[in-house]
Amino acid sequence: MDIVDLVQDPSAWIALVTLVVMEVVLGIDNLIFISILTNKLPVEHRVKARRFGIGLALVMRLVLLATIAWMVQLTEPVFEVFGEGFSWRDLILIAGGLFLVWKATKEIHHNVDPEEHGEDFIAKSTTTTFASAIGQILLLDLVFSVDSIITAVGMTPHLPIMFIAVIAAVTVMLVAATPLANFIEKNPTIVMLALAFLLMIGTTLIAEGMGFHVPKGYVYTAMAFSAAVEMLNTLARNRRKRAAGGR
Repeated sequence: MDIVDLVQDPSAWIALVTLVVMEVVLGIDNLIFISILTNKLPVEHRVKARRFGIGLALVMRLVLLATIAWMVQLTEPVFEVFGEGFSWRDLILIAGGLFLVWKATKEIHHNVDPEEHGEDFIAKSTTTTFASAIGQILLLDLVFSVDSIITAVGMTPHLPIMFIAVIAAVTVMLVAATPLANFIEKNPTIVMLALAFLLMIGTTLIAEGMGFHVPKGYVYTAMAFSAAVEMLNTLARNRRKRAAGGR
């Protein structure tokens, strides 16, 4: 089907809108990690690191789309353990999940007991260098990109739709990156919530890689509910502060 036929096909537009929404939702995981990691950089490097990291995510997704035939092969089992087949996609998800669990656990520990490490997680820590941040972002970009593209392949057979959806989703990430990072930095309790999200996402990636399907709707519903509760707590705290200040 050529471009003209796709434009005139209502089902193609439905597939495009659905895939854009799905890609944006899947990009939330990537964006939370980038926001938390870049907030540990000196202020003058944060925006550059976010843009560079999200740019890498776009390039990686487009490259993977260009090698779509090879991407499909990533889901083929390459070996078995106790009768359970593991593909390259499974191994990538497991490795990425383990990294996220380790990273989130480490940052939660630093946040809970900053004095033990001589630094505050929210403070202007220089322990994360620009190169280190980009390296970690690149690693997670690969994991999330593989998951994103394989999801896209499963939703539509039309490559132009996949390209448009990926570009649209990454554009949303680029626009939302700085406001989200600033919001996380200004609200310490949000930092802990975001780290808990990363821990849950990492565990989900490991489970997916091990062959246990976890419906993403459940994961994102739990995340949305937790975020809504935290927003109510934040509003309540702000109103108490204003009321106390007015006395």
